[in-house]
Amino acid sequence: MADGKPRRGRPAGGKPVLTRERIVTEALMMVEQEGLDAVTMRGLARRLGVDAMSLYHHVDNRETLLNRITELVLAGIELPPGTGSFRDDVHAMAQAFRRVALRHPHSAPLVLTRQLGSFAALAPVEAVLSILRDAGFPPGSAVHATRSVLAFVIGSLLREVSAGPTFSGDDLGGVERRLAELRASGLPHVVEAAPDLAVCDHEEEFEFGLDLLIVALERQLQRS
Repeated sequence: MADGKPRRGRPAGGKPVLTRERIVTEALMMVEQEGLDAVTMRGLARRLGVDAMSLYHHVDNRETLLNRITELVLAGIELPPGTGSFRDDVHAMAQAFRRVALRHPHSAPLVLTRQLGSFAALAPVEAVLSILRDAGFPPGSAVHATRSVLAFVIGSLLREVSAGPTFSGDDLGGVERRLAELRASGLPHVVEAAPDLAVCDHEEEFEFGLDLLIVALERQLQRS
């Protein structure tokens, strides 16, 4: 008689055979649903309905699992074709990163912290470096610029996914209360900018910040 416990090495109840792809896909879903801190080998095994030890046949440990999650996120980037225009190519690449980050907002920050060596992980880095090197950036400056673009994309993402309905403008009553609060501050420039401070169009904010970043990169290129 079955005891209801997960089976070692093979999922219970006729579920699909355990593979690294299935483990990593489930781990990515776990991050998005429960947060990065919730991801443990035991917790993931429970979600998969297997014994925790069976996971180690496919991934060495949690650190390896986080690397594989990051690779899966990066592999989802649809690299845009180059146009030869520095501004257009940086813009298109940043938007490609943003689209993936919005699909996986809780996993995307891993891109900034994991040092990976696989083709899937390095292909997007190569694409950005190619744009910057073709424009004339030295290798070291191209690396700094790449990290700056990634930090901007991820930073914008974290603000966007953390914003409440008031900040996004969906809660009209909340927006009105925020407007009243800002206007009551007595600070002249805050009062003047209150309608803009009270809400945030995330797409508009991203485009504005990205344009500033591209202009800064162009000026840096002129000085180098």
